[in-house]
Amino acid sequence: MDAASTASSPSDTVPMGTRKWRMDPAHAAILAAIFWSLFAVIALLVITGRTGALDTVGLELSRSGATLTPRGPAWSLEAMRDITALGGVLLRHLFAASAVIALLFLHLRREALVLAGTVLGGWLLNSVIKSLVARDRPTLVPHLVEAGGHSFPSGHSFNSAVVFLATALVFSAMTPRRPIRRTIIGTAVLLTWMIAYSRVWLGVHFPSDVIAGWLGGAGWVFMAAAVLDRPAPRPAGHIAR
Repeated sequence: MDAASTASSPSDTVPMGTRKWRMDPAHAAILAAIFWSLFAVIALLVITGRTGALDTVGLELSRSGATLTPRGPAWSLEAMRDITALGGVLLRHLFAASAVIALLFLHLRREALVLAGTVLGGWLLNSVIKSLVARDRPTLVPHLVEAGGHSFPSGHSFNSAVVFLATALVFSAMTPRRPIRRTIIGTAVLLTWMIAYSRVWLGVHFPSDVIAGWLGGAGWVFMAAAVLDRPAPRPAGHIAR
């Protein structure tokens, strides 16, 4: 048998775009309901002006002195700006677009469409809620980055949770190994928490903004997983090792 026939042998091929795991839709719906319920509680507290103590303590926690300068080493400011940029419009959308393109290369067209729809829908939903609540940004501490628009919920927190958690769920489904899935999803959760914290540290959001933003974004992702996500009926292609 020559080298060409050996390379194309069925025994030397692996499926492309197969899914080894899928979150139970009932579990996803339960998580979505929990996160949205907590979001609603925080939104009600914000609208009725009952988060003042939490917001004040959270904003002042990372500042010191009469000038309210940031705590920590000199490099912490640059680090926080880099972290918050991961949840910004440019890098967040580049990441989402790359994930969608990767899914298309894997012949997972439905998953690519669901991911794109989840990201777009989350962005629209967050924008609508911001307009309805119309909360001003904090002025208690100096802003360390430029930020415009309304404050509640945090767009960085909401949209980064949507993009990174949704992507993690899609790609973790390609492995049957639970430790790998937990690592992928856990990394996404940690990253989105860091982005949310950076917004408070930089003084451009109240703690209640970022907590609600993360809860709303995560709730939207799990709601999409429960309603929209379906397993692929069969592998769409094969790739040689």
